[in-house]
Parts: sequence; C-alpha cells; structure tokens
Amino acid sequence: MEELKDKGMNSNSQYMRFVVDFHNMMVDKKITLAYEGEVTQEITKAFTSMTERNLEKVEENGKIKKKVYHVMVECLQNISKHADDESETASNNLDEGLAKTGLFLIGSDHNEYFITSGNGIANENIPALKEMIDNINSLNQDELKQLHKEKMRETAISEKGGAGLGFIDIARKTGNPLEYHFEPIDEKNSFFLLKTSINKNTAE
Repeated sequence: MEELKDKGMNSNSQYMRFVVDFHNMMVDKKITLAYEGEVTQEITKAFTSMTERNLEKVEENGKIKKKVYHVMVECLQNISKHADDESETASNNLDEGLAKTGLFLIGSDHNEYFITSGNGIANENIPALKEMIDNINSLNQDELKQLHKEKMRETAISEKGGAGLGFIDIARKTGNPLEYHFEPIDEKNSFFLLKTSINKNTAE
C-alpha cells in the first residue's frame, strides 16, 4: 500500500511539474492564448472576444488590432475547413478524430504578434498544399491581389474553386511570408502547422 501511495504521489508531482513548466514556457514566449481541440463557431467567437480584450489592455494600435483579429479568424476558419475536407476522406486516410482536432496559439514579442494554427492532414494532400503556400510566398502584393481576384471568380463558379483564399488573404494582410511545417504522425498522416506574423511597427 505504501508503494502504491508513493507511485501516486510521484505521478502527481510530475504532472504538477509539467503544469509549472508549461506555464513558464507560455510566459517566456508571451503566449496569451493556447487551445487544442475541435474548432467550432462558438470557440471562434470566444477566442476573438478574448483577443480583443487582451489587445485593449495593452492599448495596441487600431490598425494592428484589426490585422490580428482578421488573421486569427482566417486561421480558425482554415482549421475548420481542413477538418471538413479531411473528414470527407477519413475512412481511407486521416483518422476522423485527428481530422477534427485543431491547435491554436497567439503570442507576441517586441516586434510582432504571431499566430500559430495546426491540424491533421493526410500525407497525400501535402504536396498540393505545400505548392499552394510556396506559390503565395513567391508573390508580391500586386500579384497577390490579382490571384485573390482569380480565386474569387473561381469561387463564384464552384465551391471548391476558391481553395487557398484564406492563405492569400493572410499574406496580403500581413505582408509577411507564411511559415509552415508538416510533422509526420504515421505513414499516412501528418500534423500541419502554420505560423503567421503581424509586425507591430507597420504603418499600413
């Protein structure tokens, strides 16, 4: 009985240490919001309200606040869209539970705000997504504007026509490249991470 008690205390101590370390990491990286789970309309509304309050507290520039808000909504919508797209083929590729799970972080440093989102993706869908983001990163603002118009026209014709509109919009709003990473889960699945940055000193 004493041995079982010691094991329980040790397990609890390890968990508490993890919580403290996680808290310290969030403080060090200035992460103001961290979430992992299913992304719904209710979750999106709650996050936007929390972020608006946090930005009000630090008296952030109005234009910067709008950019952070806009990018945050786009990232959350991208998670939801990927979840819907991946769930359609979950029986053959991505596990349905993983397809509906998203990761969302907001943080900042002296120079920028950064928003990181993540979701599961079937490995067979990676090449097309990578090609899309690389293409967006290669374009200047005028070219992004033109591509946005083209995708809007495609959307008017087909629901699937406007693929990548959210990524294009983020690149246009931030003026920064989209950073991404695919972390392998198994031979069929990976976790897709997208990081976007909003400069604090932007004059636009």
